[in-house]
Amino acid sequence: MTAAAAVGGALPAAEPGELSPTKKIFAFAVMCVGFFIALLDIQIVSASLRDIGGGLSAGTDETSWVQTSYLIAEIIVIPLSGWLSRVMSTRWLFCVSAAGFTATSLMCGWAWDIQSMIVFRALQGFLGGSMIPTVFTAAFAFFKGPKIVVAAATVGALSSLAPTLGPTVGGWITDNYSWHWLFFVNLVPGIFVAVAVPLLVRIDKPDLSLLRGADYPGMVLMAIFLGCLEYTLEEGPRWGWFGDHTIRTTAWIAGVGGIAFIWRSLTFARPIVDLRALKARNFALGCFFSFVTGVGIFATIYLTPLFLGRVRGFSALEIGIAVFSTGVFQVLSIPIYTFLARRVDLRWLMMFGLACFTLSMWNFTPITHDWGWRELLLPQALRGFAQQFAVAPTVTLTLGGLAPERLKLASGLFNLMRNLGGAIGIAACGTILNDRTNLHFLRLAEHLNTANAAAVDLLRRVTVADTAAWGGDALHGHAAALSTLWSVTMREALTQTFADAFLVIMLCFVVATATVPLMQKIAAPRAPSSDAH
Repeated sequence: MTAAAAVGGALPAAEPGELSPTKKIFAFAVMCVGFFIALLDIQIVSASLRDIGGGLSAGTDETSWVQTSYLIAEIIVIPLSGWLSRVMSTRWLFCVSAAGFTATSLMCGWAWDIQSMIVFRALQGFLGGSMIPTVFTAAFAFFKGPKIVVAAATVGALSSLAPTLGPTVGGWITDNYSWHWLFFVNLVPGIFVAVAVPLLVRIDKPDLSLLRGADYPGMVLMAIFLGCLEYTLEEGPRWGWFGDHTIRTTAWIAGVGGIAFIWRSLTFARPIVDLRALKARNFALGCFFSFVTGVGIFATIYLTPLFLGRVRGFSALEIGIAVFSTGVFQVLSIPIYTFLARRVDLRWLMMFGLACFTLSMWNFTPITHDWGWRELLLPQALRGFAQQFAVAPTVTLTLGGLAPERLKLASGLFNLMRNLGGAIGIAACGTILNDRTNLHFLRLAEHLNTANAAAVDLLRRVTVADTAAWGGDALHGHAAALSTLWSVTMREALTQTFADAFLVIMLCFVVATATVPLMQKIAAPRAPSSDAH
């Protein structure tokens, strides 16, 4: 069957019920591969931006757009994916998304300067982003009853595991090969998914009639709103927020565009995003939990490598090894969660997961400048365990209670909230690092006087050593001692600031944990009927 024939509706597409259980599992597994690589690429470059910038002769500000452009494009396309899957059908949307993601991955590896890299990364995020929410709807289409627990556990594990492993995988690839292979590594799985999905996936049929009368103004408003919001959140901490003219402008555009988009979505008969689904208590709370877990997952992935790089001076590979324990413990927790999910109310499993995440952040707060993988092992193990128990039940409780015909549009909003949580969490942590570091530095500097025996002893020892190194030049020795004292003070101030950031994340999870009892218990999810699409 050709793509044109399938999309045009010349040949009928089989419904989920026509596939055998084995074929459903294999088809779902193939889709999970695409889902995983699309999420992995969010963070795979995070530990290697310095290498990419060096290879493309770009500065730090330009290089940051390698990640920002991907996030902006992805966050725009995710809520569009529900409508696109109804127009193109799930399998052809996933196929086109995988093929586009693979082609742009190749172009990213071939990028000749920073401008071409930013363009290709934006295309990679936009074309590959549809694979993320589509997997959620596929899980509920393929499976029902107890099987949906395993499917939700798988999707939940991958959605938090992929960004967690991103710095580890990226650091290892960069240290052993080159930064180009951060993108070339997508080619084999991407081609496999693009070829296999049209052959295996049978969920729904394309409906090209939806192109007529679609909410195109709503799409434009959503793109403006989310694009400007993501830019503001990503670049705000770097440029001092509203002290910068560009940030003020994009913030105003995001605010006005957001209000217009919400008004359009609530008044238009067939909106591009189903905001009315927020009337359902479980869905509204589930979006909130998705937002908070996004804050926790992405902000800690941002903070931990940054601490290891700036305070400890770790290489990309050393950072990857140090954060690897989170992924290991999450994988180990999957069978435990699957066993319990069939016997225990999912609400209490979710509360347990959110509480473990809270405890993990609390264990990060005593952080000192000499923390390495050993000291990080316990808090990261708790976080890995918590991610499985926090994310997977949220998927089932939030999407499992929706009518099948609303699932596609709602799953885009659900996934959008996780990415928005990550963007806002990273922006908040960046602001904390910028503002609180100076505050802690000034507070520590107040105690660096002649009454501080440790500071006086450090100055004396460094002055003597450097004076001797400079052939008796006491002026150079004293200047070197002051520079060393400044560096030590800044290091301690920065370390205390990281502790502040982890504390703020912990408070978010305290609120989320206390909110779980408001969720309603749902019946075992049913597979969507064949006429739901």
